Amino acid sequence: MRNKMVLALVGVIAFALFLVVESYGQKRAANPPANLHAGAVYVMTNQPVNAVMAFARQPNTGSLTLVDTQETGGAGNPVAIPPDPPVDALASQGSLVRDDDNEYLYAVNAGSNEISVLEVGRGGLDFVQKVPSGGVRPISLALYGDLLYVLNEGGTPNVTGFHVADDGTLTPIDGSTQPLVGGTSADPAQVGFNSDGTQLVVTEKMGNRLDVYDVDKGGVAGAPIAVSSRGMTPFGFVFDSNQYVYVTEAMGGTPGASALSSYDADEKYEVVTGSLGNGQTASCWASKANTTLLVSNTGSGTISSYSFDEDGALTLLNGAAADTGAGSSPIDNAVSSNNRYFYVIESGSHTVSGWTISRNGLLNSIGEFGTLPMGAQGIAAK
Repeated sequence: MRNKMVLALVGVIAFALFLVVESYGQKRAANPPANLHAGAVYVMTNQPVNAVMAFARQPNTGSLTLVDTQETGGAGNPVAIPPDPPVDALASQGSLVRDDDNEYLYAVNAGSNEISVLEVGRGGLDFVQKVPSGGVRPISLALYGDLLYVLNEGGTPNVTGFHVADDGTLTPIDGSTQPLVGGTSADPAQVGFNSDGTQLVVTEKMGNRLDVYDVDKGGVAGAPIAVSSRGMTPFGFVFDSNQYVYVTEAMGGTPGASALSSYDADEKYEVVTGSLGNGQTASCWASKANTTLLVSNTGSGTISSYSFDEDGALTLLNGAAADTGAGSSPIDNAVSSNNRYFYVIESGSHTVSGWTISRNGLLNSIGEFGTLPMGAQGIAAK
């Protein structure tokens, strides 16, 4: 009798443990492993041993969790070159880019004059390839379909093109290397394609101009054409789908003087809205979320928001749509592919800040994530 009672008690305990384990398994299933393909933010460390940090994005909150750090095989350059401020190591936009399918990342190695290719897996990154950049100190990349161009800022500055294969690897395009209009005194900030891939644009900070290159069907860029910038120190830019381009103007860092201008690329870059001020300092980086433009103001520790219409005309929504705090020095920024979340590298506080984007251009904080090394630069988002 006693043995039967013991066996019965053991059976009850075993069944209870089964229920606990089963319940735990169900709870675990509700929190699946990180999936970079569903949503992610990538940040380049830009250190002497360069690497890319991969953060998985929570779909409902936008919060980030670091899941992997993959070396690029090259060297970054975390020390700014004067007169650029110490918080802005590369003084550029677009040093890290991803393809449309979120399968491959492309990163500059400014310290070793190379471009690296990384493959995006579900839970991490893998090194694929490293190639010479075709110049000195690459700082910005432009990707359109199977074409990638790099902006080499050092030595005699140039742009150089590459074909992108299905496996993400790069092959140099013969005859694609072209100089900048301003030569060694150009001090460029970004290279980017227009909305149909037929032109490249480079901003020259010292030259106060845009360099425009026609790109033929073979991906070869022609000689540059100079377009005067409406405002001083043109820096970052973004195109919309109607061939209008929106360019930040740091105005030489003059306090409260920063602005944004728009140009019609179909009309030889005629100014649409000229130097619309935001009352902030050192506006340098720009991202687009639907018809809202978000601009990092490094000198004032704020984010400005603008809207644009179908004719490329700008309206200032909020000069300080978000305040990142004194000494935060917001630099590179990116918008998630669903246009719901906005992320910024805070160079001064060495973190990534995130916000949800409202329809009126206001930003609602969702927190600060990660710990970045000094000199980190380059951000991309899915």
